[in-house]
Amino acid sequence: MPLTPLVYWAQRHEDIYLRVELTDAQDIDVHVHENILQFKAQGHGAKGQNEYEFSLEFLSPVKPEVIHRSTQRQVSITVKKGQHSWWERLTLKERKPVFLAPDFDRWLDESDAEMEIREKEEKKNRLKASRHKEEEGFISLKTAFLFVYNLVQFLGFSWIFVNMTVRLFIFGQDSLYDTFHTISDVMFFCQILAAVEVLNAAFGVVHSGVIPSLIQVVGRNFVLFIIFGSLEEMHNRPVVFFVFYLWSAIEIVRYPFYMLGCFNTEWKTLTWLRYTIWIPLYPLGVLAEAVAVIQSIPIFDETKLFSIPLPKALGTSISFSFVLYIYLVLMFLGLLINFRHLYKQRKRRFRTKKRKAN
Repeated sequence: MPLTPLVYWAQRHEDIYLRVELTDAQDIDVHVHENILQFKAQGHGAKGQNEYEFSLEFLSPVKPEVIHRSTQRQVSITVKKGQHSWWERLTLKERKPVFLAPDFDRWLDESDAEMEIREKEEKKNRLKASRHKEEEGFISLKTAFLFVYNLVQFLGFSWIFVNMTVRLFIFGQDSLYDTFHTISDVMFFCQILAAVEVLNAAFGVVHSGVIPSLIQVVGRNFVLFIIFGSLEEMHNRPVVFFVFYLWSAIEIVRYPFYMLGCFNTEWKTLTWLRYTIWIPLYPLGVLAEAVAVIQSIPIFDETKLFSIPLPKALGTSISFSFVLYIYLVLMFLGLLINFRHLYKQRKRRFRTKKRKAN
């Protein structure tokens, strides 16, 4: 005949805990059906090695899912209550089974159980608060970083724009020919620093597309360092003035817009300029860059600078101007990609504002 093991129980507001005194239990079968838990297993209990079983009809409804875990010394069972409440006893019948006893290792009165719940909630709240504090700290650090970066870029491009404007008024047409010598150092600094924008987009620091940022930064730096920086013959060309002036005219609007965005602040006039001024200036800037590339092609052909050597059997080399022709095609493809990206941004921005106004 199957024997009955010793069973110890304890409760919380949401769970029932049962501990079955059965050593090296095997073939464990435990389930709940119609609010009755049935247990059967082979193991070493109070009456030696035998088959042990028992059943319990609970005081209130429980969920059918049962969790059990067997160790070398006992079988632990967890049953979820149908509703969070405190039971005055475990079984439906007032008279408890003889094999059932309180598990004093886990036993708590109702007030103690409520205190345990409060402690868990307080611990969870403290953990949540510490995480929130860490997130706030990260956000503050990120905001400070973005603000300082945009401020530095704004100051740099503002210096370029104001300097070029003042020189144009004072020296007139003569100022077009020495732009590179007076402005290039600051432009080099600003354009090298602009690589941070690609990294910010790539690592998710800002919600921006990587490809448009990469196209703009690589394109500008190619013109600045390869076309202007490596050819002294280009330093006195008026095209340098137009390239630098158009670049800085765009950036003195873009960077203040981003600075205000760091603090969720908006100036309507600046917002309109940010999403509108690129329409004439961006194509003009690309056109000026294309003129600079075209003007540099004869110089690269003559100086053989950056020529690509071929094997001695062919006895020649490929002029860097061949790369520039390919670059011109890529430049206008990049213009189309970025123009489409900027147009979508503008459309999305003003459509959103229109909805909010309605």
